[in-house]
Amino acid sequence: MTLAAGRLRHRVLIEQYVLAVDSNGDAIQDTNTGETTGSWQELATVWAAIEPLSAREFLAAQAMQSKIEAKIVIRHRMGLNAAMRLVHMINGARGPVYNPAGFLADKDSGLEYLTIPVSAGVSTSGQ
Repeated sequence: MTLAAGRLRHRVLIEQYVLAVDSNGDAIQDTNTGETTGSWQELATVWAAIEPLSAREFLAAQAMQSKIEAKIVIRHRMGLNAAMRLVHMINGARGPVYNPAGFLADKDSGLEYLTIPVSAGVSTSGQ
């Protein structure tokens, strides 16, 4: 099965959480709480298909007590993990933020596209 380019009509930022570091390369921590600070940095901008779950998929997700509410399909790329987040760009502005539950390779070659089940909401920690 091939992935039709016309299906990929949404722009999505892939972001990763990066800890702030000092000149020695050590994570910067709050002296009172010990909490580290960081920020989300853009890793890539890709074309994607953002699709709500079908009724059947939604019921299956509910049965597993999952918060998955949509799936995003992108061309295959290496190095992605569930600690990242996806931001839907709408007319050049930041739209909804999605947290990936995982990255599922296509069943034929495993190298053509990735299906990403996502929950909506803002991840603030990269976790």
